[in-house]
Amino acid sequence: MRHIMEMVGKTRVVIEDGAVVEVFNPDIYWCPLFEKARGIQKIDPAEVKKNMEFRIREFGFFTPERKLDGFEDFVGFGASETMMSGLKHGIIDASVSVCDGAGTVVTKNPSLVQGMGARMSGLVYTEPIPEIIQKIKDRDGIIPDEKTAAIDPLLGAKTAADLGFKKIAVTVADAKTAEKIRNFQNERNNEKNNVGNNEKNNIGNNEKNNIGNNEIYFLIIAVHTTGISKEESEELKKYADIVTLCASKHLREIKPLLQVGTAVPLIALTQAGRELLLERAKYVNSTLLVNTMPLPVLPEQKQPKELV
Repeated sequence: MRHIMEMVGKTRVVIEDGAVVEVFNPDIYWCPLFEKARGIQKIDPAEVKKNMEFRIREFGFFTPERKLDGFEDFVGFGASETMMSGLKHGIIDASVSVCDGAGTVVTKNPSLVQGMGARMSGLVYTEPIPEIIQKIKDRDGIIPDEKTAAIDPLLGAKTAADLGFKKIAVTVADAKTAEKIRNFQNERNNEKNNVGNNEKNNIGNNEKNNIGNNEIYFLIIAVHTTGISKEESEELKKYADIVTLCASKHLREIKPLLQVGTAVPLIALTQAGRELLLERAKYVNSTLLVNTMPLPVLPEQKQPKELV
């Protein structure tokens, strides 16, 4: 089975049958997160191969031994950590994200979200691994395409909506997908509102308050953004609620409503995004400074090198 992931400096790595078979050159040579977490002073193919082999050995990535339980917070404000906190405390009621060996996954289980995403980087392509799929299903995960393990956030968003979820976090890696999900949200809500308006003529006053309060909202989280163009960064501003800046120089030009972190920040672009990040802040196990100031705050010595 063949899988492709971009990780540690957006280095593309190919894995076949649990072994790393190809490593490309990285887009950047230094990341503050990986220096802190793994002591990587300079990103090169050898270091990336070593890191991928560590994930395979310790966590079973891309193998039937994939671990999905017992993952602690990897970073304070990662996408999976943020969705996990949101699910625990009702800010969202489902998430759409990805897992190796399964592709897109819908779930309301906070532990599963963290288990899939805590050590996940940019999953580009994966093939179905039956054991991983079964583990996800056993943990209240729904896989929209078990046959191919497709990475399809729009399909995941539609599946979550069809299952009756209303406040749904979705991770995306490009602006076009974010736009499609937002358009689907608007279309679905318009359909519901039209049905509600038609029904109002046939119901009593006591029931009217239940019509029109059934709208869906997709809280879109953009991830894996290193190297996106200025045009795409402008499009993400229109459709995303939260954006991870990764090593993108263009996204660092955005003035957000809220910023968490200064080296590889997450930023909120909407009130919904701000509320989700503030909910996550309650459960970060370190001291926090909350202050008002012009954003973004980006200390030069802490930024990935070189920004692209």
